[in-house]
Amino acid sequence: MQGKILWADDEIELLKPHILFLEGKGYHVDAVNNGADAVEKSNDNQYDIIFLDENMPGISGLEALARIKEAKPFVPVVMITKSEEEHIMEEAIGSKIADYLIKPVNPNQILLSIKKNLDQGKLVSQRTNSNYQQEFRQLGMQLNGRMDAEEWADLYAKLVFWELELEKIEDKGMKEILEMQKKEANQLFARFIQDNYIDWLGGDEDAPQLIHTLMKDRIAPYIGKEKTFVLVIDNLRFDQWKVLEPIFSKYFTTESEKIVYSILPTATHYARNAFFAGLMPSEIEKRFPTLWKSEEDEGGKNMHEKEFLDANLKRLGKNVKWSYNKITNLDAGKRLADNFSQLKENDANFIVYNFVDMLSHARTEMEMIKELADDEAAYRSLTVSWFEHSPLHDIVKKIADIGARLIITTDHGTVKVTNPVKIVGERNLNSNLRYKAGRNMSYNAKEVFRISNPQDAFLPKMKMSAEYVFVRENDFFVYPNNYNHFVNYYGDTFQHGGISLEEILIPFIVLGKR
Repeated sequence: MQGKILWADDEIELLKPHILFLEGKGYHVDAVNNGADAVEKSNDNQYDIIFLDENMPGISGLEALARIKEAKPFVPVVMITKSEEEHIMEEAIGSKIADYLIKPVNPNQILLSIKKNLDQGKLVSQRTNSNYQQEFRQLGMQLNGRMDAEEWADLYAKLVFWELELEKIEDKGMKEILEMQKKEANQLFARFIQDNYIDWLGGDEDAPQLIHTLMKDRIAPYIGKEKTFVLVIDNLRFDQWKVLEPIFSKYFTTESEKIVYSILPTATHYARNAFFAGLMPSEIEKRFPTLWKSEEDEGGKNMHEKEFLDANLKRLGKNVKWSYNKITNLDAGKRLADNFSQLKENDANFIVYNFVDMLSHARTEMEMIKELADDEAAYRSLTVSWFEHSPLHDIVKKIADIGARLIITTDHGTVKVTNPVKIVGERNLNSNLRYKAGRNMSYNAKEVFRISNPQDAFLPKMKMSAEYVFVRENDFFVYPNNYNHFVNYYGDTFQHGGISLEEILIPFIVLGKR
């Protein structure tokens, strides 16, 4: 049997051909001719879908709807009426009907409504699987070809699209195939970065838009022309942006959606400082020797973003009124939302929102995220839940209310690490799990991307014979001492600093007023 249907209509005898049609399709139909019987039948039986005539003697369709929904809130109810009066439609829709049909209805209309409500998941699943199967072959051909930086960004956007589409359906077979394809893509992308990154920094004309040139190329043109807010959300991956996008679309129109490239290491110390300074790390160190903090220095490494931004805006000739705010905890977010009126007077406002810190209640450890977000889908879901209930949501709405432009980006993404890679180094080796910077390091050269001369990658030179090494895909560095403890502790957590699609390919979004 396809499904069990209850149909209530005071002219139910005239609908006998419709009922026979549905029974011929394999559905079981119980028919009644008044609202009271519909409520009683609904209470006594389990129906997959209920059709209610709006205009019945005694208990009306709307009254019956209210009583049925009170007892069986999750059963889809379709309202059928001769009337096209707006207030009846609004009342029915407000009562959470599944569909609204105007008489006279034909059997195919009824069948379509049934399929839309009962079979939609199955039909969407079949179509989604079929569409991805076709795309799978095309993506495979792209991966086997020679792609440039922009084509890699486009391919990553397609992988994210299919990841989100396949996540919505119950059949997980295709999702496993996508995960294998994404793993292959990450392997090839790591090779692509290794082969091209140093050349890009040396002036290669095929270089993509890198994070340290975003201010000059893509943000500065707006500043001074209209009120502009620049929101830098720490660790915001492109897939996380895509699940947040429907919320932002309530308040803004998307004028531009780009994927740009972070720099190595894909860590806040390097990438976010480069973004605000408009310079690569070694250039920042030369120009601001007292402000740049090296790996060996104690204390925070991102304490001078405002000074770097100030110098950058002056170089760009932006003599405007601007503000900079860094939000690292819930109270700071609430204060900024409460004091938003002060921001309205500025030409440009820069807001850094420490997303991971907020998720983990300002703890530096990732244990809470590990528990709440066991996989990528859960991590995205947590992102949406966090944003919806955060002061940042209030701030975004206030930006929309004053008709300002909003630019959203990040410093780097983050990747779930699963595969440990052993490394040995000096006692003061930096603690990041995705890259190491220092000297006298011992590792398997095949498992890392090595930059032996940091100056080639515009990275600070530190000490004689110091080098940088990066892990790729889902790898993470572990010391041999207490190896099993750290493998268990850090495995399946979200980290950044190395080479992966998720860390390097980051969103750059320009939103305008609706």
